Amino acid sequence: MDFLDLARAVFALALTLGIIGLCAWAARRYAPQLLAKLSAERGERRMQVVETLVLDPARRLVLVRIDAEERLILLGEGRELIEPRQPANPPGAPL
Repeated sequence: MDFLDLARAVFALALTLGIIGLCAWAARRYAPQLLAKLSAERGERRMQVVETLVLDPARRLVLVRIDAEERLILLGEGRELIEPRQPANPPGAPL
């Protein structure tokens, strides 16, 4: 293996890593907009995650709005606990 073969291998490795890096940058830069555009074309969604709170590594609380109702869901440890239905209050509305 002479110097020319070694230089060719290093150049091919640098080119491959550069292409992978370029694809990763493009995915970070443009993928969120493309996914948002695709989801907007499907129409208005009925379900929305309002807020998520991590309690510990095994459990988290998720506040979900479905139509005009909000549900509090405790996820983790292989089971889910769902709070009874509550009407959704807009932020800033009196309780």
